[in-house]
Amino acid sequence: MDQPISSEFVKGLAKDLGADLVGIASAKTLNTFPPDPSVPQTPERISPYCKSVIVIASRIPVAVFRSKSGAAVQYMDMLVLRRMDRIAAKIASHLEDLGYPSFTTAAQETDWDYKRASYGRLSTRHLGVEAGLGTLGLDVNILTPEYGPRVYLTGILTELELQPDERITEQVCIGESCSRCLHSCPTNAVEHFNLNKRACAKAAQEFGFMTSLALWEAMIDGNSERKKQLSVSRDMFGFWQGMLRVVGSFGDCPRCLAVCPVGNDYHAFLAKPQKAIPERTEEKVAKGKRFKEARASGKTSSGLSDYNIRWVGEEGYQGMVARQLQEFKKKQKLRAESDKKTASKLETGQ
Repeated sequence: MDQPISSEFVKGLAKDLGADLVGIASAKTLNTFPPDPSVPQTPERISPYCKSVIVIASRIPVAVFRSKSGAAVQYMDMLVLRRMDRIAAKIASHLEDLGYPSFTTAAQETDWDYKRASYGRLSTRHLGVEAGLGTLGLDVNILTPEYGPRVYLTGILTELELQPDERITEQVCIGESCSRCLHSCPTNAVEHFNLNKRACAKAAQEFGFMTSLALWEAMIDGNSERKKQLSVSRDMFGFWQGMLRVVGSFGDCPRCLAVCPVGNDYHAFLAKPQKAIPERTEEKVAKGKRFKEARASGKTSSGLSDYNIRWVGEEGYQGMVARQLQEFKKKQKLRAESDKKTASKLETGQ
């Protein structure tokens, strides 16, 4: 190419290939601000030559959050991740063809040498924040203004130095005044801009790796009668189905994603079906109130420490969701008026 490759060119390429959102983060910034400095998830630990990380996001089709079964969400998640991996691979290949070595990372991975439980070489949530796509919510999902938490992200590490996007400093998440993710959590795992991962996993990954170990241990230690019982048990069927179709084994409980009021997709399709939260209890409401009081009094939680506030949004919540809702209603009104005029013209034959 006669001209240097720009960030706009890369973003256009990603959008043309099907990415719903795309942003760019500086590898230097990511190396300087790892999510957990004691176990840093940084590009330099993967490649010392990386200069930029292109972050793409794919939305999860909102229809699955109107379904009565979480299995619909889990299977669609797998399809979204596969599609996103193909997009990321094409971007990396195209940049390498232009002379800039690039490769994509796994959107969902765990490196056992970093930490036990789900902890990969890079945190895609933090990549998204640094690339200007959103901020972390009360339940530490990334919340994008367009689709709330109903997205998956992945990163393309490239030796091409690109102009990074500005990080969003306004808190996208409504926060303690909302607490809908906390109220909906089946295992009460949502903390103050933090998450109890072990409690979350009980609902999110019914037939995951750790629970499968318990089944195999019981099979090994059990007598012949016990082994026969386990071989035809619900758990055995669940693991078999999970290996074939991911259902039940994918680490995703849909409740906090479904009820989050951030995003135009929520306003359009989820506000009515997700208005009531059956899991809401007095205990959870009281927990949310304690979080709000702590924030108001200036008490610092680990999720809102001077270091972590970077990814939550230093400016705090400034009414983004309310502004979005007003704009959405305005567009709905204009569309209804336009449809009415069109129908009137058809009736009169004009």
